[in-house]
Amino acid sequence: MNLPWFGDISQWNVVGSGIDSVLDILAIVFYFLLVLGIGCWTMLSSNRGTVEDFFLAGRNLAWWSIGASLFASNIGIGHLVALAGTAATSGIAAGAFEWNAPFLLCVLGWIFSPIYIKAGVVTMPEYLRKRFGSSRIQFLLAILYLFLYIFNRVSVEISTSAMVMGLIFGWDVYQATIFLLIFIGIYTITGGFAAVIYTDALHAGVMVLGSVLLMGFAFKEVGGYQELLRRYLNAKPSIIHEGNWTAKPECYLPRLDSFHIFRDPITGDLPWPGIVFGISIISLYYWCTDQISVQRCLAGKNISHVKGGCVFCGCLKLLSMFSIVMPGMISRILYPEKVACVTPSECEKYCGTRTSCSSLAYPMLVMKLMPKGIQGLMMSALWASFMSSLTSSFNSASAVFTMDIYSQIRPMATEIELMLSGRFFVILLLSATIIWIPIIEVTHGEQLFEYMQSVLGYLVPPIAAIFLLAIFSKRVTEQGAFWGLTSGFLIGLLRMVSEFVYCPQPCSGNNEGPMIICSIQYLYFAIFLFIVSLFTILGISLFTDPILDKHLHRLCWSLRKKLRGQRGLGSLLTPAEETSAWLGSLVFCQPDIFILGEPQNCLLKALDVCCGLEPKQGPKVAPEEVTMKTVNGTTSEETEYGATAEEVERSDVAEGTERCDTSEWPYWRKVANTSGFLLILITVLCHIFYF
Repeated sequence: MNLPWFGDISQWNVVGSGIDSVLDILAIVFYFLLVLGIGCWTMLSSNRGTVEDFFLAGRNLAWWSIGASLFASNIGIGHLVALAGTAATSGIAAGAFEWNAPFLLCVLGWIFSPIYIKAGVVTMPEYLRKRFGSSRIQFLLAILYLFLYIFNRVSVEISTSAMVMGLIFGWDVYQATIFLLIFIGIYTITGGFAAVIYTDALHAGVMVLGSVLLMGFAFKEVGGYQELLRRYLNAKPSIIHEGNWTAKPECYLPRLDSFHIFRDPITGDLPWPGIVFGISIISLYYWCTDQISVQRCLAGKNISHVKGGCVFCGCLKLLSMFSIVMPGMISRILYPEKVACVTPSECEKYCGTRTSCSSLAYPMLVMKLMPKGIQGLMMSALWASFMSSLTSSFNSASAVFTMDIYSQIRPMATEIELMLSGRFFVILLLSATIIWIPIIEVTHGEQLFEYMQSVLGYLVPPIAAIFLLAIFSKRVTEQGAFWGLTSGFLIGLLRMVSEFVYCPQPCSGNNEGPMIICSIQYLYFAIFLFIVSLFTILGISLFTDPILDKHLHRLCWSLRKKLRGQRGLGSLLTPAEETSAWLGSLVFCQPDIFILGEPQNCLLKALDVCCGLEPKQGPKVAPEEVTMKTVNGTTSEETEYGATAEEVERSDVAEGTERCDTSEWPYWRKVANTSGFLLILITVLCHIFYF
């Protein structure tokens, strides 16, 4: 069977007959039953009938679930396999992507999350609408998010999981992938974000346990850390000729700087300016502005839990250098003919591509080193990474579509209608993903990790720039933000298409493409595009009228503590938006037809229970209690800043948003701050050690 990135996997000559131990099969079956059990438990025990319940789990997540879900949603099977493969080729510099995360996670927990929570938003495009008072920015960013999820994240996950399952099991990869998609779709659609979070916690535990066990077996097989240092530089394939063609030394010899993170700015494959600045820009987008990551922080109980979750995830990311990157390097030592193959015929025999089989590094370790009975645990870990990544993508994409696209099409949509549209969109995504499996065509698929990061480097710097300025600069206006985001995305898209069309793989034997396109490393381009976007946004903003401070209270850093006289721009409709709302009410059916009555048969009742839409009786509240609850929804902060009841009523509460708890107990604030400081200190020491 042909896979676009990996060729005909039925012809691969790599591993063997796959999983056949009874213990391994029982471990896999038990894992799937456990995941299904957690999904059913979440479905029955949590409320899922409102926007906040379905997309933010009722804003009631503890620090451990936030941190575990952040980690699990990040380490998908594509990320895991590609990171190990890049390490086999390049050395420990690939781990810089992992070790950059703790810095930006602390930025997320201490700076960005408090602003988002104070703004009372559910999605990131919604924040930009409130910040700039513009629906066109909200709509544009929502489209960009969906584009990145489907054409980068989902496509890589599907192709990599298909490769791993075909390699290890010899299964029909399409049938196996469809089974997994339907399986995860069940609890994603019915359980909502709460089901995603708690299954992510299980997935994270299995992934960490499995990767640590594999690390132990790998280091034992290679002879320890000192042997890794000695043997890696000599790990090269024996076949470097094919006919009259001879591979260039840099294509089959390990780099001399393989054990250094910071490399030469000109000759380095990951130059140190790109490591310091380029990766930071990509990480700023991924951790601080991407819906998938931020959504978990928005669902936290309070700021202390959000900070604790970010620190917990940062600790797990530090571990990735030793549990994923170094095992990938060990795989090259143990299996150089396959993992480090360089001639087209040998590579095509082993993995179906003609330039590199580095993507086999991690699967080879799983099947060759893990004993019977533990292989099932490792396969569960690989599937866990696949499921956690896709469920996170599906739920976040559903939130973006429902809150930022569908709500603009139907501004008068009811709560039930939004819930139904969100669940229906997940079904559409599942269907589109299944159709997408056999038609994924990406020419640079041999280096998966570089493909994933380069796409982000070309497309996300404008998004990082607009959020950075939106939070830290009051002077940025709607016109500057919109045109800066649009122009930056078009420049990045043009650069990405040009590279994929004109630039061949370095060791493919083809002639090099145009120097102006192919000679600029993608991390350098990310820095360039970020700076261009910053100056474009600021330049246009300086020639337009500024936004009054009273519209920016609690929406940017300098005004984060302001409450008196607050009026968010998101509550003011422009004439164009009013026209859009009026047309939506005419073109589409009236919202009251979506108000569901009491189901008349058992099937409809069961469907309502699965979707969390069954009517529930709540405690009766006296009218004066309702008034007090509305006014004092965030008593800790209003009291701190001296707001009166009338001021609260005309602030965010008047917009219909429910503000979360942004207060902290002094003791837990000190604990979180100390933990964050220690995490940053350890990360800096790790960088110094591998300088």
